Amino acid sequence: MNKLRIGVVFGGRSAEHEVSLISAYNVMKELDRTKYEIFPIGVTKDGVIEYFESEAILNFESPKTVKLDNSGQKIYFASGGFFSPAENKTFELDAVFPILHGTYGEDGAMQGLLEIMNLPYVGAGILGSAVGMDKDAMKKILKEAGVPIGKFQTVARGEKIDYASVESALGLPVFVKPANAGSSVGISKARNEEELNEAISEAFRFDNKILIEEEIVGAEIEVSVLGNEKPEASLPGKVIPRHEFYSYEAKYLDENGADFEIPAKLNEDEIFHIQKVAIQAYCALSAEGMARVDGFLAQDGRFIINEINTIPGFTKISMYPKLWEVSGLSYSRLLDKLIDLALDRAEKRRQVLTNFVG
Repeated sequence: MNKLRIGVVFGGRSAEHEVSLISAYNVMKELDRTKYEIFPIGVTKDGVIEYFESEAILNFESPKTVKLDNSGQKIYFASGGFFSPAENKTFELDAVFPILHGTYGEDGAMQGLLEIMNLPYVGAGILGSAVGMDKDAMKKILKEAGVPIGKFQTVARGEKIDYASVESALGLPVFVKPANAGSSVGISKARNEEELNEAISEAFRFDNKILIEEEIVGAEIEVSVLGNEKPEASLPGKVIPRHEFYSYEAKYLDENGADFEIPAKLNEDEIFHIQKVAIQAYCALSAEGMARVDGFLAQDGRFIINEINTIPGFTKISMYPKLWEVSGLSYSRLLDKLIDLALDRAEKRRQVLTNFVG
């Protein structure tokens, strides 16, 4: 049997560059080498795309020190694969597995490039990636679709923010976050006007549009969703932060930053409700392949969606693969399914006409 040629893309021009490297290291370690030939493709922080003959990820245990090595050769994506100027050769690929968290990787930018290059790829398409990344657009679509969300305000850089109106509309405390960032980058909790101003300044460091959200009291729940037209949801998991909230530091820098219930200790009705709402959100946002859906199980029993992550973490402590493991799908088999879904979607798209003859 011929092996499938899979390009695994990692790194990127994003504040989540380091997390991406750790996720990709774990993905490449778990991909079945009897089925796949792996082509590691790193994107530097400057946006240079490089091919590596080995995994090329140094210090993969630590988000503080992980980095690409210096052995990469500059390449360009080409139709059906990538071109290496150093070797004057085009390498063909059957599919690409983008593990690019955050901007220029999870927001539709890389997906658009892969579409132009006619390369099948794992995960959501251009639209699903874009609206999944932009929390403002995401929440507006979810609200229109009848999916429960919390109250929020969106602020663009340069707009005046009135503290009294924020307090009146959303109450206190509030959470302030960049509209386009993941892994809790740039998120702060604000209890008063001084903290709100500081939180706004911090969020604007990472985006030109920010969200101010009400605090939702309830259990922090995450659920993994898998599939294209007929998605399935895993058993839910519960995050119990040891920090004040599930921050970037709690997720990646402090190994004791949170406790987890995997799966969450919930009754059957609660599990069914969470899975139903997670799939509803996934479909409303045009997600495909995979996504982790995060929300809060409120005191009134509603599952209130916080956000969707169309390229969830794949580190050894990440919830997306762990939730599928407890749901009966191993890490390695999960990767097989994701590649199958990518190839299936690409085949269906090939059947769609791209020209018209009258």
